[in-house]
This record gives sequence, C-alpha cells and structure tokens, in this order.
Amino acid sequence: MTTDGMMTDGILFDVDDTLVDTKGAFALALAAVRVEYLPHVPAEREPEILSHWRTDPGGYYARYTSGKLDHVTQRRLRAVLLHETFGGAPVTEESFAAWDKLFWGTFEKSWTAHEDALAAVHAAVAAGIRVGVVTNAAARLQERKLALAGLDDLPVLVGVDTLGFGKPDPRVFREGARLLGTEPARTAYVGDEPTVDALAARQAGLTGVWLDRKGHRRGPGYHGGPALPDGALRDPQDPVALRAAGVVVIETLADLPTALGYGGS
Repeated sequence: MTTDGMMTDGILFDVDDTLVDTKGAFALALAAVRVEYLPHVPAEREPEILSHWRTDPGGYYARYTSGKLDHVTQRRLRAVLLHETFGGAPVTEESFAAWDKLFWGTFEKSWTAHEDALAAVHAAVAAGIRVGVVTNAAARLQERKLALAGLDDLPVLVGVDTLGFGKPDPRVFREGARLLGTEPARTAYVGDEPTVDALAARQAGLTGVWLDRKGHRRGPGYHGGPALPDGALRDPQDPVALRAAGVVVIETLADLPTALGYGGS
C-alpha cells in the first residue's frame, strides 16, 4: 500500500545506486584516474575522491538535470574541480578528452546490478504491479546500462532528455506515472537519494521510498538538492526526519514488498 493506505498499482525505479551499483563503478573509474592523473594522492584517499565526485560540490550535475549544461560539459567541470581540490594538473578542454576516455571507459565496463535488484523487479511484476524507470540520465544511456547489468526487461519511461529536465521537478514523476498507466497516488518511486528522489516524489503526489543502502549514503557535503524545503530537514540523510515527512525508508530492495504491502501475509 502507499503511505495514504491505497493499493500500489505501479512502482517507478531510479537506476543509479538503486538498481545498478553506480557507486562501485565510480570507485573503479576514479581509482584509475587517481593512478594516471593524481599519482601524488595516496590510494587510501580514494574514498575522499569518490565522495567528492558523488556529492558534486560544484552542483554541476544538478545544472545538467535542470537543462543548463550538457552531459559531457558537466563531467568536464566536475573533473576540473576534482583536480583543483586534490592538487592535480589543470584539466583543459583539450586534455579532458583523454581524461574522459579513461574515466568513462572504466566506468562503463564496471556496470553491474545490485544483488537485490532483479528479484525486487520480479516480485513486483509477480504481484501484478506495473514497473518502469524514471532517471536523471539520458534514456538511451540508462537502457544500455540496464541491459549490461542484466535488467533490460525494465522499460525506461522518463530520462532527463524526455522533458528537457529531471528530478526533483514534480512533472518528471507525474509523467512517469502517466506513461506507466497509473495514478500518482497509487504509484511509488524508489530511489537512493533521500530528497531528489524520495521526498520530491512525495511532494509530487507519489509514495516516495528512500533506499538507504548500507555504505551508500553521500558524504557530509551532500546538500539534498532543490527538493529540500527550506528549514524542513537539518540533515537531508536523516531517516527519522524523512519518515516524519511521509517518506518510506528501506535498507534493501528486498524490503519493498513489505513496505508497500504487496508481500503477502
């Protein structure tokens, strides 16, 4: 059931760090970058590099999802800031091509599904629930990512290129429900970001589900994104506060049937 006690007819899934272990793929890609471009940084600081990339302190990915930057430019600007932060050589438009070949090439080769992803999708389908994907990346990219991760039977309904902008805009979630053929109030959205995914979905009229995987939270620099109401949450990764705001919090996708009430007696 949804948080309002209605039956769940549809579930929309996020892709990165919800179905696919994107954090793990980033870790391998950034480790390769450290060896090649930041050799003065010791290997034990790789978690810091990963945290910097995932929290995106420059806000470049958010500018991409709002339609203000293209995908490659946001990645180049994040590389520039990464090198500035960790004392690497400047990343120029000319040098970025080789940098990105190493980074993106390693990243693509490392796409794997989380071990609970396929079973969760199958359990929802077996319960008669419609499933689909709403993502803040380009639809074709995510289709290829899901295919390589063994989840190619899950349709990508809305990408950042579908409407020209992405989450947390409420229209993105509502368009996902429309294409899924379900009412927003009877649709759940499951994602790893507490505010941009779960709280924003809740504000759009869906049931917002935060997948709080162990070891997968963003670092302390995570600001929560524009979905965070001013003053509503001091810590955008506080499960108690998020539950109080009407968000469903789970630690694994295996908890989804019980959380949404389709897991049987």
